[in-house]
Amino acid sequence: MILIGLTGGIGSGKTTVAKAFLALGVPIYISDDEAKKLMGKSKVIKRQLVKLFGDQAYISNQLNKSFIADIIFKNKDYLAKMNAIVHPKVEQHFNKWVAKQNTPYIIKESAILFENGGYKECDYVITVIASKSLRMKRLLLRDNSTKAKIEAIMKNQWQDEEKIKLSDFVIENKALENTKNQVLNTHQQILELIGKS
Repeated sequence: MILIGLTGGIGSGKTTVAKAFLALGVPIYISDDEAKKLMGKSKVIKRQLVKLFGDQAYISNQLNKSFIADIIFKNKDYLAKMNAIVHPKVEQHFNKWVAKQNTPYIIKESAILFENGGYKECDYVITVIASKSLRMKRLLLRDNSTKAKIEAIMKNQWQDEEKIKLSDFVIENKALENTKNQVLNTHQQILELIGKS
C-alpha cells in the first residue's frame, strides 16, 4: 500500500484538496479530525490531558479547545507534551484504518507532517500552499479567530519554502477549479509512478 502524505500550513486549503482526492476515490485519513474524536472518546487520553492541563481541559465531558489552544500557543512545551499523549493513539487508529483499505494508494492528511517527522513514513508527500495574505483572509472568515492567534499558529509551523524542498508534489490552492485540475494531474502522476495508470 502506497502512503501519500498531504500537508500544508494552516489556511492553505488541505481540506479542499483532500475532498478533491476523495472525489477521485482515494481514501483519506484526516489526522486532526481523528485526533479530536479520540480526545473526546478515549478515557486514557482524557485522563492524561486533565493531568497535563488541569480540570478545565474538559467542560461537560467536551474538550475545552479554546482553553487548551491558549495554553499551547503561548508555551510550545505544552504542545509537545499534548502531542506525546495524542499522537501514539492516532497512529494506532491510523494503522487499523490502513488495514481496511484496498486501493493503489491512500492519503494521510496532517497539518504537522513535517514538524512531527511523519513525512519520513510516507512514500510521497504533497504540500498545499497559498499566500500568507490569502491564508489569513480565509482563517479570519472561517475560525472567528484573531490575527495574533493565527500568526502564533503559523509561527509554530514550518514555512512553505522548507516544506517544498522535501515534497514530491506541490498544489497551489488559489482558485477552486484550478486546484481541482492540479489534484487530477497529481493523481495521474502518482498512478503512473506506482505503475497503476
